[in-house]
Amino acid sequence: MIDGIDPVIHVPKRLAAMAILANAPSVSFRFLRDHLQISESDLSKQMSTLEAAGYVGSTKEGHGRGGSTTFRMTPAGERAYKAHCAALRALLDGPPPPAEGDG
Repeated sequence: MIDGIDPVIHVPKRLAAMAILANAPSVSFRFLRDHLQISESDLSKQMSTLEAAGYVGSTKEGHGRGGSTTFRMTPAGERAYKAHCAALRALLDGPPPPAEGDG
């Protein structure tokens, strides 16, 4: 019943980040931080995990306080996110009712 649930995506902060990225071509670090309402260090950790899994790519411009990081979902991330959402829907919908004679 839990086949398809992706443990990398399933963590609430990462799931929320993936949901945002699924609806935009790219988003800034600041936008994610503000919308997820988490610290910069926590966001960095969560996005590093998604990047290591190949689900998210990033682009860095500039250095130090003036620099910025932008994230985008990769094709592999899009496939994984869609599969994860489908698995969640199946889990939430529950199993089909038993057939006559099965119960």
